[in-house]
Amino acid sequence: RVTENAKNSLASLKRENPRLEPTLAIIQAHNDHLIQEANKNFAKEVGLRVIHICLPEGSTKDEIVSEILRLNEDPNVQGLALDLPESLYSSKVLNAVKPEKDVDGLSSVNLGCLVHGDVNDCLVPPTVCAVMELLEDIGGKTVLLVGARGAQGAALQSVLQREGAAVLSCHWRAPQLQSELRHADVVVFGSMKPDDVPVSWIKPGATIISCAHDLLSEKHNYGQQNNPAAEKAVGSLAIAMRMQNMVKNMERWIQSQQYRKWDLHCLKLQPLSPVPSDIEISRAQSPKAVDVLAKEIGLLTDEIEIYGQTKAKVRLSLLERLKDQPDGKYVLVAGITPTPLGEGKSTVTIGLVQALTAHLDINSFACLRQPSQGPTFGVKGGAAGGGYAQVIPMEEFNLHLTGDIHAITAANNLLAAAIDARILHENTQSDKSLYNRLVPVVNGVRGFSAIQLARLRRLGINKTDPETLTEEEISQFVRLDIDPSTITWQRVVDTNDRFLRKITVGQANTEKGFVRQAQFDIAVASEIMAILALTTSLQDMKERLGKMVVANDKKGEPVTAEDLGVTGALAVLMKDAIKPTLMQTLEGTPVFVHAGPFANIAHGNSSVLADKIALKLVGEKGFVVTEAGFGADIGMEKFFNIKCRASGLVPSVVVLVATVRALKMHGGGPNVTAGAPLKKEYTEENLQLVADGCCNLKKQIQITQLFGVPVVVALNVFKTDSPAEVDLVCKIAKESGAFDAVPCNHWSAGGRGAVKLAQAVEKAANQKNSFKYLYSLEV
Repeated sequence: RVTENAKNSLASLKRENPRLEPTLAIIQAHNDHLIQEANKNFAKEVGLRVIHICLPEGSTKDEIVSEILRLNEDPNVQGLALDLPESLYSSKVLNAVKPEKDVDGLSSVNLGCLVHGDVNDCLVPPTVCAVMELLEDIGGKTVLLVGARGAQGAALQSVLQREGAAVLSCHWRAPQLQSELRHADVVVFGSMKPDDVPVSWIKPGATIISCAHDLLSEKHNYGQQNNPAAEKAVGSLAIAMRMQNMVKNMERWIQSQQYRKWDLHCLKLQPLSPVPSDIEISRAQSPKAVDVLAKEIGLLTDEIEIYGQTKAKVRLSLLERLKDQPDGKYVLVAGITPTPLGEGKSTVTIGLVQALTAHLDINSFACLRQPSQGPTFGVKGGAAGGGYAQVIPMEEFNLHLTGDIHAITAANNLLAAAIDARILHENTQSDKSLYNRLVPVVNGVRGFSAIQLARLRRLGINKTDPETLTEEEISQFVRLDIDPSTITWQRVVDTNDRFLRKITVGQANTEKGFVRQAQFDIAVASEIMAILALTTSLQDMKERLGKMVVANDKKGEPVTAEDLGVTGALAVLMKDAIKPTLMQTLEGTPVFVHAGPFANIAHGNSSVLADKIALKLVGEKGFVVTEAGFGADIGMEKFFNIKCRASGLVPSVVVLVATVRALKMHGGGPNVTAGAPLKKEYTEENLQLVADGCCNLKKQIQITQLFGVPVVVALNVFKTDSPAEVDLVCKIAKESGAFDAVPCNHWSAGGRGAVKLAQAVEKAANQKNSFKYLYSLEV
C-alpha cells in the first residue's frame, strides 16, 4: 500500500513535470547486500532512480562527510540517505546532509521542526513512519524505547507522544530495565536485544517492534508457552517509507521551485531635519543581511553567491526556474535634458520603489547601473541616490562593488595585449614559426582547437587535419595582417587619469622598435561593458564578444576578437560579472546593480538580465523600475530602440524627472557651476523663467508619447522651490500630455515622500499601452 501510494504520487508529479528525473543517492558503508537490493527494488517499483555509493567497511566519519558534501552540490541528486553502521550515525555526519535533501529526516533542522510540531516543514524519519504504521491506536498506552539513541530515538519519542502515548526510554544495561519491560504495553527496540535479556521480562501480550539496522526479516518469534510475544521488524517497511519520503521530498522540491509570495521585512526610516549628508544617512541605517533579503524575495539558497554581508550575485538559473512566471510591470525613469547639478533620476528611482514596497505593499525592484570610479571621484559623485532615497551601504555601492568593472578591465586589456603581441609576432616570424606556435605538436600530435577550426571555415578552408594545409593556406591562417593605424581597441582603466589619454606603447627593447601611439579610455567605455548590459546568456555574451571588431587588416577587412582566438578567455573573465548584484535601499527593498555603460558613447542603461530576473521575482502585480542615462532624448530613446529590442520587453510607464532649477536654466537662467553658489534666479521665485524652460519638459513628454507609452512627470522638489513654481510645472506637464505630474519629497522623507508618485505610476501602468518602435531594422 505504501509503495502503491508513492508510485501514484510520483507518476502524478511526472505528468505535471515531464522533465523530472528524481534521483535518490544512498551512501552505504557496510557489506549488507540485502539492504542494497531492497532499496533498489522498492525504488524501481515506485519509479525512482537510485544511486548506491558503496564506501568500504571501516570508512571514517570524515570520508563519509566528504561524500555527503559532494552529493549536496550535485544538482542531479534530489535526495540523500545513509545506510551506515550504528557507530557512524553522529550529529557531524547527519548534519552534513543538506536539510532539503535529507530523505531520512535525521538532520537537526528536520528534527527541530518535527519536535516543534511543524509537520509541514519536515519529513518523519522512515523508521519512525514504519513503527507508527505497525502500531494500532496507542493513545493512553505505555511505550518503552530500549536502546533507541540519538536522532532516531528523539524522533520516535516525539511522534509517539504526539499520538497520545506515555513514552519511557532506557538503555539495555539500565538497572530498571526489567521493571520497565514488565509494565510496557509496547516495546520498541532501537538496537538488537542482547542474549542476556530474557524475553520473559516482557509483559505478556505486549507489542514488540525492532528498529535494528541489520534486520530485514519481518518477524522473530520470541514465543514461549507463558509469553507468546512476536517481534515485528520494521526492515523492508522502513525502506518503503524511505521511498515515500523521497516522493514527498520531490513534492517539496517542486514547490520550492515555484514562484513564492514575498515576505519582505522593510526597514524603518526616521528622517531628520535638516537632512544629514548622504554618507551619514547611509551609515545610520543597519541593512539586512543579504541572504535574509534574498530569502524574503523568493530566491533559493543555491541561486545566490554572497559577497560579504550586504551584497550577493544572483545566478541566471533563476530565469529557467521561473520561466513560466508572468512578468511584472516595467517602468523607466528618464529625465529632462540634464544640467550640471543633475536632476535626481537615481534618487527618484529609489524613492519610487521605497514608496511602492515599504508604503503601498507592492512588490518592486530598482535596477540601477554600477557607477564608474571616474565620475564618483569627479564632479558628478556617486550614483547610489541621495538623502533618504539611496542604496546602502553607499560606499560599497559606489566603490568596487563585486568587481564587475575590474573584470571588464581585465578582459578589455587582455584583448589589447593580444592585438599588439600578434602584430609583433607576425612582423618578426616566418609562417612556419607562427604555425608551430599556434598549432603546436603535443605528444607527437598536432590538432586544431574549436576556435581555430572556426577561423579556417571563415577563410573558406574546410580542412581539419593540420598536416594537410598548403603553404598558402598556412599563411592565410596564421597572418591577420593587422594595419596598426586602424586599431580602434584601446586599453582601459576605471579612473580619470588624464595623463593616460594619449600614450606611446612599444618602447621597450623587447618590442623591437614597433612603437605606436595609443590611449587609455575609462573602463566603462569599453565595448565589453555595452555587451554585458545587452547580453541574455553566457553563450550569447561569448558570441557578442567574438564579433567585436578591433582593427582592419591591410586589405581593409575587419579583424575581430574571434580572429585573435581570445573569446573563450574573455568569457571566462566575465563569467561572474554576467550575474546581477543584489543590494537594498534604505528601507530594505531589493535593488539590482548591474552594468554601467555611458549614454553618450553607448546605450546608457543597466542590464537586460537584471531587468528580466527582477520582472520574474516581483510577480505579475509587481513593478521593476530602471533608469536611463542622460536625458530622455538620449538615454530613453536608446532604452526603447536598443535595450527593448535586445530584450523583447515592453515598457509600461515612463517617469520623467524634472526640477524647477533645471527648467529655469532651460528657460534662459544663468549658468550653474558645480561648487559655486546658486544665483538668485534659482533661489527666488521666478515663474516666467520656469514657464519658458518648460518647453524642454514638453518636448520630452512628446518624445515619450511617440513611442506610445504613458508618461508621469516626477517633479523633484527642492527647499528653494516655491509652491507656485511647483504648481506651474505640474499644470504645464499635464497640459502637454502627461498622464500625471506629481511633486516628490523622497530626498527629505524617503519612500513616504514619493507615495503620490507611486500611486500615479500604478494607475498609469494600468492604461492601455500602445508601445511601438519608431523605425524598422529592415533596410
